[in-house]
Amino acid sequence: MHIYWENILITIISFILLYFLLQKYAFNKLFSIMEQRRELVMNQLAEAANSKKAASDYVEEQRKALEQARLEAQGIIETSRQTSSAQADMMLEQAKEESLRIKDEALRDIESEKNKAVAALRGEVGRVSVQIASKLLEKEIDEKSNEGLVDQYLKDVGSKS
Repeated sequence: MHIYWENILITIISFILLYFLLQKYAFNKLFSIMEQRRELVMNQLAEAANSKKAASDYVEEQRKALEQARLEAQGIIETSRQTSSAQADMMLEQAKEESLRIKDEALRDIESEKNKAVAALRGEVGRVSVQIASKLLEKEIDEKSNEGLVDQYLKDVGSKS
């Protein structure tokens, strides 16, 4: 095997020349594009982390809002229970008051009817007394017939009571 030094020298010179040309025209642009790409990837990773943090914060916020809504719903339910209980108690109280009012009214009506009956009975007794007195005056009777009239009077009064 034979080594050709001229070929090696030409290859090294070509390689150095190519390296300087690439350095001058291509590597700066290539490294610049690679740096931009690296920054873009880093920015996207940062945005992804921020998005993940924002999503996590939003989920936590929604969880807290849901818990608050549950607490409010429980409060509303408890308030409704208390209100309905108070209304039921109030309705029972009104029913008791109404029954007492009706009872008092019935007692007044009974008392009024009793007073009317007593007044009617007094009027009847007075009318019967007048009839007996007129019968006594019309007839002259003896004591036995007087007793019979009194007995008759008592029977009339007793049957009308």
